[in-house]
Amino acid sequence: MASTYTPLGVEKMATGENAGTWGTKTNTNLEIIEQFAGGYTTQAVTDGADTDLSVTDGGTGATLAHRVIELTGALTGARNVTIPIDVQQMYAVKNSTTGTQAVTFKYVSGTGTSVTFAGGDTSTKFIYGTGSGSNPNIVDLGMVNLTGTQTLTNKTLTSPVIGTKISDTNGNELVNLTATSSAVNEFTIANAATGDGPVLSATGETNVDININPKGSGVLKSGTAAVKVAGLETIWIPAQAMYATTTNGADAQQIETTATRPDIKVLDFDASTAEYAQFAVAMPKSWNLGTVTFQAWWTPSNTNTGNCIFGLQGVSCSDSDTADVVFGTAQEVTDAGIGTVEDVQVTGTSSAMTIAGSPADNDMTFFQVYRDAADGSDTFTGDARLIGIKMYYTTDAANDA
Repeated sequence: MASTYTPLGVEKMATGENAGTWGTKTNTNLEIIEQFAGGYTTQAVTDGADTDLSVTDGGTGATLAHRVIELTGALTGARNVTIPIDVQQMYAVKNSTTGTQAVTFKYVSGTGTSVTFAGGDTSTKFIYGTGSGSNPNIVDLGMVNLTGTQTLTNKTLTSPVIGTKISDTNGNELVNLTATSSAVNEFTIANAATGDGPVLSATGETNVDININPKGSGVLKSGTAAVKVAGLETIWIPAQAMYATTTNGADAQQIETTATRPDIKVLDFDASTAEYAQFAVAMPKSWNLGTVTFQAWWTPSNTNTGNCIFGLQGVSCSDSDTADVVFGTAQEVTDAGIGTVEDVQVTGTSSAMTIAGSPADNDMTFFQVYRDAADGSDTFTGDARLIGIKMYYTTDAANDA
């Protein structure tokens, strides 16, 4: 009786056969077994046709009889690598082909499942062929390896370490990650049951801010609407909200332009004598208690184009403090007359002004505005008609609670 062979080429010698060569054939069989137990080989994939892996009965070297197969070759189209219908084997297949074309490892016939390397996928896949029936399957074991791209389904990652970014399914950056030496504060994300929203929290130390920083001129938004954040704020104080001081007070006037057109409520400041007006503000609790700046809105009483100087100074008083206190150091702004009566003029923004009295939450802050007519640099010859003051202050809290 002649020898027979397994699907992977191992010779099964009949009783009494191969006298004098039995040892050589046995050694060959052992080499074949060693190949499919742990052997490595490369296989060039034919560009233009399927690459059929055939068995070498009784001989070593057959690609399909190796455990590890690395596929090579430059491809211009999708290609198949096939094995005989009866082969049962587990393989580690590494795709090293170039050309970003798909390569499919499959049985030579039948409608069973196959395993495909998508174009550009140069990973290693661990697969096995069932080799039974007319439609055997080749199955991807789905094992994770270091170089490939795998989809993990229902896998629990305990304390995973992610590098510098998280990418979307197209490979584009979704989240960039940076490391801070000896970091102790972090985000904690919690989901929620029906009716409640998920929670993004800062955790770590006892008191931890959350910093969300738009880039460049970008703003923080919720949907399409900008989210209000702590920072620079303004208060508008119109002239009619001010009162002339008892001594050297400015003159309150209502200027009619043309009948039924806007009347202008103003405080007239004399060109030759320093005059004053005051107002008081219970500053918002969100104010950071720091310096303020201001701009003056005014209108000229004549066509002169000389310079007009407006000043502002302030002082804060706490509960039970006397209001008989000295104002802080003033800051001034200079603006030249525009040359046209009833035109609205806006000064530049002043330098930072420190409010006297050591401001605290819930203080009453008194302000005094004046025209520095005694300054030789104030050369505007008419009354300077103040329409109002816009004051700028900085907040450091989300609200005034």
